Amino acid sequence: MNKVEVIARRVLGWKLNSWNKWYDFEKNNFIQDYQPEHDLEHSMMIVERLESLGFRYSVNGNYQVCFNDVCSTGTTLAEAITNAAYALADNRTIDDEWL
Repeated sequence: MNKVEVIARRVLGWKLNSWNKWYDFEKNNFIQDYQPEHDLEHSMMIVERLESLGFRYSVNGNYQVCFNDVCSTGTTLAEAITNAAYALADNRTIDDEWL
């Protein structure tokens, strides 16, 4: 799985509906062209989800993001959020590990 797939499946709990369309069961809607590294609105969906699971979101400097003690950087805020979420979700599910 690539970075976007890991985040969409393990952090957001989405299912892939077609090549570039994800389905969010909680909100009962489809998300087209999900690109959290390039779209701040998309990456903020990650922040909202992780905060709802009890993670503390913080920004250090312009482009370093932390979720609790897991931090990462990027060339933009959206990329830093995506990288930190990926580091957190790496090879485990958020729900299984932290709930």
